[in-house]
Amino acid sequence: MSSKTTEFKHVSYLWDEAKAAELEGDEVALLIYRSNLLGADLRLTNYGGGNTSCKLNSKDPLTGNDVEVMWIKGSGGDIGTLKKSGLAALYVDRLRSLKNIYRGVEFEDEMVELFNHCIYDLNSKAPSIDTPLHGFLPFKHIDHLHPDAAIAIAAAKDGKKITQELFNGTIGWVEWKKPGFELGLQLKQCLDENPGIRGIMLGSHGLFTWGDTAYESYMNTLEVIERCAEYLEENYGKKGPVFGGQKVESLDEADRKKQAAALAPVLRGFCSSYRHMVGHFTDDARVLEFINSNDLDRLAPLGTSCPDHFLRTKISPLVLDLAPGEDLSDVTALKARLAPAFEAYRQMYTDYYNTCKHDNSPAIRDTNPVIILYPGVGLFSFSKDKQTARVAAEFYTNAINVMKGAEAISEYTSLPRQEAFDIEYWLLEEAKLQRMPKPKALSGKIALITGSAGGIGKAIAKKFVDEGAVVILNDMNAERLEGAGEEFKKQYGKDSYTTAVLDVTNASQINEALEIAALAFGGVDIVVNNAGLSISKSIADHTEKDWDLLYDVLVKGQFFITQAAVAVMKKQDIGGDIINIVSKNALVSGPNNAGYGSAKSAQLHLSRLNAAELGTDKIRVNVVNPDAVISDSNIWAGGWAEGRAKAYGVTVEELPAYYAKRTLLNEVILPADIANACFAFTGGLLNKSTGNVLNVDGGVAMAFVR
Repeated sequence: MSSKTTEFKHVSYLWDEAKAAELEGDEVALLIYRSNLLGADLRLTNYGGGNTSCKLNSKDPLTGNDVEVMWIKGSGGDIGTLKKSGLAALYVDRLRSLKNIYRGVEFEDEMVELFNHCIYDLNSKAPSIDTPLHGFLPFKHIDHLHPDAAIAIAAAKDGKKITQELFNGTIGWVEWKKPGFELGLQLKQCLDENPGIRGIMLGSHGLFTWGDTAYESYMNTLEVIERCAEYLEENYGKKGPVFGGQKVESLDEADRKKQAAALAPVLRGFCSSYRHMVGHFTDDARVLEFINSNDLDRLAPLGTSCPDHFLRTKISPLVLDLAPGEDLSDVTALKARLAPAFEAYRQMYTDYYNTCKHDNSPAIRDTNPVIILYPGVGLFSFSKDKQTARVAAEFYTNAINVMKGAEAISEYTSLPRQEAFDIEYWLLEEAKLQRMPKPKALSGKIALITGSAGGIGKAIAKKFVDEGAVVILNDMNAERLEGAGEEFKKQYGKDSYTTAVLDVTNASQINEALEIAALAFGGVDIVVNNAGLSISKSIADHTEKDWDLLYDVLVKGQFFITQAAVAVMKKQDIGGDIINIVSKNALVSGPNNAGYGSAKSAQLHLSRLNAAELGTDKIRVNVVNPDAVISDSNIWAGGWAEGRAKAYGVTVEELPAYYAKRTLLNEVILPADIANACFAFTGGLLNKSTGNVLNVDGGVAMAFVR
């Protein structure tokens, strides 16, 4: 393939010459640009996988002499989103001199601390374990990626021979070796023994490619991966049907989603035996091709090959023994049927740990599966947060691609269990995990706040996301909901929320919202019944329509949302929280308020009744009673403000001050104050409290519960 070719079928050519020209002369900026382009194509590498580097001459700040400096993606970064702050910069001569004190492969982990003595840039990110892999190679620009097409060859039984023949000896081969100092030396040895090669294939792992400039490295990388992908495509079907042909037929898409939504909360409950997990579901065509195949039972237990894959997905998935269209309505029977499969998986993982552990290995981690496969339906993944669960599913899809390619050209081989364990429970990996921020109070929790596209509901949703939860934003106004979704996406990212159009008086929309929650996150833990409206009229002016609307939204809405959510919570069997946003008016009698006040009283007592019934399921039901929350609240639309102002003999503009002055604390109540009260109930400090009422009204003596 000519280096001038910019037309590719299997990879994306994204280089913009005009953009690159603006960066000319700034090799670090070009490194970041190249890295971001490579990371933008998941066919080239997975999220967080691989690393890139460049070497350039810079002035030594201490001597003023020219020195060679290597800039490389730092520990824990992602090349697709890499910025300069995510780079490590090291003196090349110091890094290479470390081989003079290297004591051998048994002691290679001790070299990582010594990387810090090679730091050039004082703002450097911590150097990663892959630093010597780049440092010992002489090239100015280097790309180390984990492309499925290359790993398929690297993980094939005949991978070395195929690489040699496919690239006519221009791509070297280094057998599997855990990343580290020793592997860096082996890469240099491979290059010394094969001068003039354009890259190196790492057995079961990935690909190294390089160039004299950022562009040459980029093009070399694309060309090598394109050739690997072409070779796989040429061979699909030659040995017979992919994955041995189809064994199970998929449900149609709507039925797959329905089945997955019904099952996800049950699976989430099993997977949350250590801590609350968040789920992800995909029925991607590549996944279905694998899980519906004759070869599933043979290949799935083998596990993955690339270290990045099994670090995210565990050693192997759990395959469910359920027919695609199986009736899942009897939850008790379903749990009894699935429980032995989860027990067997936990035992398998425990045996794996006990067989492979070393004297100094970290303690065993959560023994539950991360990846769960349901033939005919799709793939579920469960992890500490939505992003990690989603990325785990993406990584397992990568692993499927690798197995498909390796089986087409040879025979797929996974890493030996001991090698996999030594990566998973690597002390350096454990140290990285220990450096991660501690989970927030609501990490792993899933919250549905009704009416959360504005006002109090949006404030609660933001507070919950700030504290680690994911949320199902909803509103009966689709346009308002879309705006809230865009706001959350911009502020928190796509993995923090999902959306559902929801009228709390509409039974089908309630069920659809909870199905959306199950598919997006695995279920629900917290429900805040916040949606409401207000009508302030005298007894004479109140109509039957007014009365029915108030009771339908406030009372029936609260009940039916709770009823549907509790069914999901019972499937999970890990407890939950129901918080009902009621009102000071549930306790205080006032003028022109018969319909609204009595509906609020019904909400309050319904909360007590639900708390009494649901306690045995560890589902807590509590009430927050706000008053006079004016800022950004729908409650003041539709004439309510005018009605209350008239009742109190003030103008609408005077209402905030009027409400504040009648409180004991003389405070204006804001949506954030209500959000803080909801967090107080759900954040862990009050997890043994149910049936309570928390007034957030600035102090209204008439509203004191006792």
